[in-house]
Order: sequence, then C-alpha cells, then structure tokens
Amino acid sequence: MNYFIILTSLMKILGVIFLIILPMVSYSVYAERRVSALIQDRLGPNRVGPAGLFQPVADAVKFLLKEDFTPAHVNTFYYWLAPCLAMVPAIATIAVVPFGSTLLGVPMVIADINVGVLYVFAIASLGVYGIVIAGWSSNSKYPFLGGVRSSSQMISYELSLGLAVIPIFLLVGQLRLTEIVRYQIEHGWMIAPFIGDWLNVQKWLLAIPMFVSFCVFTVAIFAETNRLPFDLPEAETELVGGYHTEYGSMKFALFFLGEYAAMITGSALIVTLFLGGWHLPIPSWNGGFHWTYITGDAEGWRGIAGGLFNIATFFGKVAMLLLVFIWVRWTLPRFRYDQLMRLGWVFFFEIALVNIFLAALMIAYFPA
Repeated sequence: MNYFIILTSLMKILGVIFLIILPMVSYSVYAERRVSALIQDRLGPNRVGPAGLFQPVADAVKFLLKEDFTPAHVNTFYYWLAPCLAMVPAIATIAVVPFGSTLLGVPMVIADINVGVLYVFAIASLGVYGIVIAGWSSNSKYPFLGGVRSSSQMISYELSLGLAVIPIFLLVGQLRLTEIVRYQIEHGWMIAPFIGDWLNVQKWLLAIPMFVSFCVFTVAIFAETNRLPFDLPEAETELVGGYHTEYGSMKFALFFLGEYAAMITGSALIVTLFLGGWHLPIPSWNGGFHWTYITGDAEGWRGIAGGLFNIATFFGKVAMLLLVFIWVRWTLPRFRYDQLMRLGWVFFFEIALVNIFLAALMIAYFPA
C-alpha cells in the first residue's frame, strides 16, 4: 500500500507539473499576448505555427540558447539563488489544491493535509524572498528599489489575504481544502447560493460576507502576484525592469515563469475556496428540480470519464480566471505607490476585519 501511495503521488506530481502547470504557464503567456493585441487592436503572435500557437516553444528555445551572463558586480551565490526561490514556491503550493474528485479510485490531490490553506500561505509567502534577494544581490539601485517595494507590498496585502478566508473557516469548520470543496458540493458555492442546497435564510445571508471575502481575496492575489495595477516592484517606466533588471537567459525566464505559475496557483485557490473547486452542478428533473453532478466515483469507464471531466472543469475555471488577470492588466493603469499602500492598509484590512465579525454574527444567530 505504501508503494502504491508513493507511485500515485509521483504520477500526480509529474502529471500536474509537466502536463498541466508548465503548459498552462507557457500558453498563459501566449494568451496574454493575444488578448493584449485584441485590446490594443493589433495582430499579436501569428508567425510561428498556425495562429502563432508555437510561439511559446520558440520563446522557450530562445531562453535556453541565450548566453547565461553573470555581471561582475553581483553577489553571485544569492544572484543565482533568487530565481529558484521565485519559481519553486509557486509550484509547491499547488500540492494541496484538489484539482479533481477521483480517477481510478485515486484522490486528485497530491497532499490532502488538514491545514491546507495555512500551508499555501506559508509556502507562497516565501516567493517574495526570491524578489528581495534578487534586488539586493544585483548591487544596483533599480533592482534594490524593486525588492524593497515588493517586500512592503507583500506585508500589506498578505494580511488582507489571510483575513479574507477566515469567514470560510468559520462556516466550514475545516482548514482542509478538500473538505471546503465537499461543503460547497453539499451546500452550494460560497458566492453562488443558488447552486446546491442553499435554500434557507442563513445561506443566502452568508453569501454577502462570502462575496466580500471573494473580492478582497481576489484583489489581494493580484497584489501578491505583482500583476497590474499592482506591479510596482517591476514598474518599467520607473525602475527599468525592477528586481530582474540584471537578469537574462534562463534566470530571467524563471522569474517570468514564477509570476505566471503564481497566477495559476492564485486562480486555483480562488476556484477552490469560492467557486466550488472541481464541482460543476447540472440541472436535473427527476420528480422535481434538483442539482446533480458528475464524479469519478462511478465504476468502469463512467468513473474514468467523470474523473477526467472534474479535472477539466477545475482547470477550465482556472483558465477563465487567468483571462480575468490578463484583461485587468491591459485595462487598468498602474497605481501610485501611496495609493497601493493606502488601499491595503486603510481599506482592505478594515473591510476584511469587519467582514469576519459580520460572518461570525450571521453564523451565530442564523444556525443551519
């Protein structure tokens, strides 16, 4: 049995990272370039392959073949360490996210631990060390300013990020991400009480603090991933390239991949906590209207098809959120730095804190 668990875990790790996450990272870049071209009324990538679909492959080959140049004035050890610290946490956090129900009887989560969200926050917060170390080790003023900005931005918005999920834990009573998804299957999605069995007054009222949590959490994810309008650590118009000014070749590619991997992980967390995870309800009429859903627990080919459908559902939701990330980047202007700090400390921190008390009062006075 231990060998079976080790084998299936290795297969899930390799499958998720090499067959899903890395291709999604590559084609998120492609999607960003196509969507930005559409928004700006231009063509975008259209030379390499049909509709430019092989452009990510060409970009990868370019990064691999470029000369790996290390400037003489940098602190070499930390200069090399920083790109790894930027990439690894974004990949490691996906380990506790349930990306499907079951497939051939194997749960579609790499590590189903009982403190899943705490693990995500603990590992994801390490990503900022890669940026800070990159800025410091480059021995250049623009990267240093980018690293300082990133550290203060992380502190400001990680508070809101953590506070935003507390109403969910108050309601579900669990930190395990698979149990949060199970709760949404049985009681409806957190921000969509009409899906599932949210037919009593308490659940409809709780949709209000859950929606507030969703908004705060989503905006905080934008800030944590350094995406526009929160990309002050790498603001090209002010800091040349910010913390990765002195980087090129595959070291720059790791920073680039880390940003998009963090986008995917953040989107996966939003889907898991607020949008039902891999659950996709289907309207059914059998003596009366009710919701049903496909799962991988069935026997034979139906179970395999159901498990694959759940995985496709989860990553389909993630892809839709990635399009939102891209749309926001090419629509909104960048904040000033004082506006960034004010939004985090004066607005989001207080909103998330009040929202916890609102959710707690509703759960206490309107028991299920």
